[in-house]
Amino acid sequence: MTGHSGRVTCDLSISLDGYSAGLDQSEQRPFGDDGGDGWGDRLHSWMFATPELRQAELDRLETVGAFIMGRNMFGPVRGTWDRDWKGWWGDNPPYHAPVFVLTHHPRDPQPMDGGTTFHFVTDGIESALRRAREAAGDRDVSVHGGARTVNQYLAAGLIDELRLHIVPFTLGAGTRLFDGVPSLDLELVETRAADTVTHVTYRVLP
Repeated sequence: MTGHSGRVTCDLSISLDGYSAGLDQSEQRPFGDDGGDGWGDRLHSWMFATPELRQAELDRLETVGAFIMGRNMFGPVRGTWDRDWKGWWGDNPPYHAPVFVLTHHPRDPQPMDGGTTFHFVTDGIESALRRAREAAGDRDVSVHGGARTVNQYLAAGLIDELRLHIVPFTLGAGTRLFDGVPSLDLELVETRAADTVTHVTYRVLP
């Protein structure tokens, strides 16, 4: 699917009915209303269930050479960049690599502590992927969300591997994976079940 030596992957936590975020995103609720009490409680609580799980997720991020995300995942600011927003993650985001943020509004790169630099891409998903591949070298590129961004890359046939973390509750509304995506052929690579989440990895077939 790609001529790049590293894979283009996606990692996404979703509800059982396929939503990666609820309605009404705000600065206090980055993933909207998912029925929890705050910062993506229900969709992402599995990640923080134990220190070992949290460390495993951080270790997995270290294997990625560059990230792509939509503007909604970067923050709640809309329209022109009229405030000094630097992402949800504080001064030292967990990526420690270049992150390419899709937006319609130009902005200078934002370097952060720990090796993360946010680059703002205004000329589309393929341009962001080309830049991310160049930055990643032989390592993987992760299309990191949200679901609207992932759906664009899936629809364009640009994702090699889909890693879903399925949390056992339904949301009923919000931003949904696969909306607007044509039929896909997927090959199951791995599945792991726990009490609070089921991890499923698919290879996206050409």
